[in-house]
Amino acid sequence: MADSTIKNHPRHLHRKLNILVKVGMLLMESAGDSNRIVRNMRRVAAFLGLDNDNLHIDILYGTVKVSYSDESHSFSRFAHSDKNTINMKVLADVSQLSWKAIREDESIKSFERKLDDPTLVKPDYPAWMVILGAAMGSGGFSVLFGGDWPSFIPAAISGFVGFSVRYFLLSNRFNFYMVTALTAFLATLTAWLMFLMPEGFTQCPYHSFLCCALFLVPGVALINFLDDMLDNYLLVGLARLGNAALQIASMTFGIVLAVSVCGVTNFLGNLSMQPIISYWEAAVVTGISATGFGMIFNVPRRSLPIVALLGILGMCLRNFIAFDLGQGLILGSLAGATLISLLAVRFVHAARSPNHVLTIPGVIPMVPGILMYRGIFGFVHLGTDVAEFMAAFSNLLNAGLIVLCLSIGVATPNIFVRRWIAKRRREELNALVAERRKRGKFVDLADFD
Repeated sequence: MADSTIKNHPRHLHRKLNILVKVGMLLMESAGDSNRIVRNMRRVAAFLGLDNDNLHIDILYGTVKVSYSDESHSFSRFAHSDKNTINMKVLADVSQLSWKAIREDESIKSFERKLDDPTLVKPDYPAWMVILGAAMGSGGFSVLFGGDWPSFIPAAISGFVGFSVRYFLLSNRFNFYMVTALTAFLATLTAWLMFLMPEGFTQCPYHSFLCCALFLVPGVALINFLDDMLDNYLLVGLARLGNAALQIASMTFGIVLAVSVCGVTNFLGNLSMQPIISYWEAAVVTGISATGFGMIFNVPRRSLPIVALLGILGMCLRNFIAFDLGQGLILGSLAGATLISLLAVRFVHAARSPNHVLTIPGVIPMVPGILMYRGIFGFVHLGTDVAEFMAAFSNLLNAGLIVLCLSIGVATPNIFVRRWIAKRRREELNALVAERRKRGKFVDLADFD
């Protein structure tokens, strides 16, 4: 259908705006950061023949608004959704679809059909594989944060139980925050029951107790929060922070309740987080954890090996700087995340996935979930001792600084390298837009007089 035959009717302009809003909502519901949502929407708008000078996009948390207007006309559309999942495949596929549509001059009908295709949002992995990935991630956390290899087993079993319950309850539309609390409670309780295993099975039983629910830490929400703040999407960023805080509070409530039921005391403050394994062992367990989180986040299958490789390189650098050089987890995490994000730039075309799809699952094993709920747990059980208050505050402060450094590391290509990449992409897009404009593919608001 040629645009020249439809552009002078308001109904067709509304159709284009509806398509544009649909693209924005797909990305928002899949945990895309605001800058990525706007970039993709403007690319699709160019394909649809909507002039950037007349297009206005407004992103709020859960809401996308677009208007196409000049001094005499105004056409608007908006959509709202409370759905909030992490689906990296959608982020990758929508980006690919938008570039392909404008390069190959697809028809609007064809593009719309692809957006409505159920396989676009369908998980790349069956439920059992996602649950297994969560279990592997939990076991990996236990070893990465100072446990021995046998502690991997009770942590993985506990993660498997907790994530299975979570998957079932969320599939049946139970309240997200109540499900988070219940998942944390059941995973921690299962880890405590694992203490009934033969004595001496593991020398680090409390590490599995501490790490079994770390897959619930909202690392993506925290990274997106800081990305949005750095990109000046302040309201969306603050909303993401509030959502992440509620998730952490719900998770901590479930863990504290389980700890109270089990009667376990004084294991959070004096447990070492320094790995006791070699670098090649750390590489293996990091690869397992990064792959597990890749499945949870529905990273495209073609990108999963790259995610594992980047996670391994980043974690090894982080451990070397933090522990071998004694510079601490804050600088170590910054260096590891920066390395991952810079290397990911080189793999974007090979993996056919955006930078964030490759970097976020790789940095998630570095998210300081232990420090987060150490701090909250300390405040929950706070007495009159000033030392206890300072310890709890220190844990939360360090956790916040580490998340800040991870986000800065992930955003490094956007701050520096992407300026060069974006320039090339912008030049390519402008050339395609100019060619389409010559063929009368753009909506002229003057036609509505």
